[in-house]
Amino acid sequence: MRVLLIGANGYIGRYVADRLLADPAVQLTALGRGDDADVRFDLASGSPGALTRFLDAVHPGVVVNCAGATRGGARDLTRHNTVAVATVCEALRRSGCGARLVQIGCGAEYGPSQPGSSTAEDAVPRPGGPYGVSKLAATELVLGSGLDAVVLRVFSPAGPGTPAGSPLGRLAEAMRRAMQSGDGELKLGGLGVQRDFVDVRDVARAVHAASLSAAQGVINIGSGRAIRLRDAAGTLARVAGYGGALHELDGPPGPPGLTGPHLRPTIGHPRTESEHTAPVAYPYPDGCGSWQQADVRTARDRLGWRPRINLEESLADIWMEAACRI
Repeated sequence: MRVLLIGANGYIGRYVADRLLADPAVQLTALGRGDDADVRFDLASGSPGALTRFLDAVHPGVVVNCAGATRGGARDLTRHNTVAVATVCEALRRSGCGARLVQIGCGAEYGPSQPGSSTAEDAVPRPGGPYGVSKLAATELVLGSGLDAVVLRVFSPAGPGTPAGSPLGRLAEAMRRAMQSGDGELKLGGLGVQRDFVDVRDVARAVHAASLSAAQGVINIGSGRAIRLRDAAGTLARVAGYGGALHELDGPPGPPGLTGPHLRPTIGHPRTESEHTAPVAYPYPDGCGSWQQADVRTARDRLGWRPRINLEESLADIWMEAACRI
């Protein structure tokens, strides 16, 4: 099976590449913006015609799109998450390769959900921020393209390679700094949110399964269990061997200009007098509110996929990478 992987250098893409390369039946070609890609191509600025000519030359049976942006303004997010996918879909429509498309979506497309509930694929998406909007627009482009396509809505990926700027990455970095400086206490804010964490290696397994399947439409990829970020912080402290005290600084934001316990800094940042009047910076600016939990029955039934790696193992790997920076 010839697979074209777009975004092989990204957080998810690296593990998808490893998973596909481990399959002797797969012949992998990587397309991306980096120098180490087999073919350099920028989806946000490249034309569908140029990509079509490449597809006709390589003739892949499957195209996996892991490319995209998680940060930036609405314009950049639209370019890298929506316009780029429009380019892929149009190129595949023009091409004679007839490739199947596996698109990586995200749980932020759903937006806020009711605490205690599990979000299934038939939920009406109501993204609460520009990132979720840009990814939802991409999903709608894929679903309306008429292609043989599946969108994997990945909830909160975790594990080795977790970006340092992500909530779990910031937790690990804050703990590393505390241990390096010998601090006996660590003040953390924004720990009240609950998210469905799924190991990035399990995500790669889901992509592999989707590449081989005939499933179409949207499929959730998550653990099926929401975890409070404060519980993840406690687990991280245990695997790191941090014996200090964890002080949680959560609290609802007060009116502008109000001082006192309402206003808290985000994860790992020491509080100073000048921060008493600073706005609250929550660690999950994904527009999904306080709760997200995936209903993953479709992935089980249509892909034969279940998550295998628990959060403690994911956190141990995150900590191992953070500890190497000491």
